[in-house]
Amino acid sequence: MPGHIGKILGTVFGAMVGKIPGALVGFLIGWYFDNALSKDFSGGMNFSQFFSDKRELTSSAIFFHSLFGCLGHIAKADGTVTQSEIDVANRLMDDMKLTGAVRIEAQKAFREGKDPHFPLEGQLHELIKDVQNRSDVLNVFLEILIEATFADGELSINEMNLLTKIASQLGFSAKQLNTKIKQCEAEMRFRQRKQAFEQAKAEAQHRARQKQEEFRRYAEDRARQAHEHSYRKAHQAPPYNAQQRLADAYQILDVPADADDRTLKKAYKRAMNAHHPDKLLGKGLPEAAIEKAKVKAQEIQSAYELIRKDRS
Repeated sequence: MPGHIGKILGTVFGAMVGKIPGALVGFLIGWYFDNALSKDFSGGMNFSQFFSDKRELTSSAIFFHSLFGCLGHIAKADGTVTQSEIDVANRLMDDMKLTGAVRIEAQKAFREGKDPHFPLEGQLHELIKDVQNRSDVLNVFLEILIEATFADGELSINEMNLLTKIASQLGFSAKQLNTKIKQCEAEMRFRQRKQAFEQAKAEAQHRARQKQEEFRRYAEDRARQAHEHSYRKAHQAPPYNAQQRLADAYQILDVPADADDRTLKKAYKRAMNAHHPDKLLGKGLPEAAIEKAKVKAQEIQSAYELIRKDRS
């Protein structure tokens, strides 16, 4: 029935106005209406076919096409798209759990973004219009884009210029963009060192089991000690002390280290509110992108807890 509503209404209203001739004209107009509705929106963007719900269609198709199109455009900014940049795009798809045909469309959007004639401004305009210029959704979009662009720890001048252009069209100042980039750096260090700690803990447990086995297999204590020393040296993590980690925690919350408790708590609540998954989902952020917001919220929570512990 939804696919024939135009023909039905056109025929009825046409008959009311012009009887049989009017009904025929109304049917023809209705046919064109139904046919237009059945097509994908926004030109060649085919994400729409994978979402049955109209709200999900508009809040997901344009979002993903814009995101991976922009990512491909930034990757091409220096003239050549490297394998590491392609790997970053694929990891982002993994993080968002994009599979099957939807993943193929994301890869297609990334390739389209590499085209020198990619309509960046037009694509961002579509995104802004689709999410009704909601700053919180656009904020998450920009943060995901910054993190993916900065995944290799470097930003070229051309990449920075493009990010500045994108941020400006989304309504963010150069100062806000710089703050977000600094936060991204801090979050990457914070996350990597947390993972390094967990890895070191697992390796320590593994070494402990090895020692028990070595006690049974080797009689010479000197050989065992030499083996352990070389293993620790080969797996030694880069220096990252508690003071640096604390400084990164303040950067994540975007407050100075001498901020009072009230200011700190307000910054924490503001950051959590901006990345609350349920609120973002209700405001149009695609569910697949919510996973990135959850990670961000967890890092904000960890940073706040670290600061509170240090102050207690």
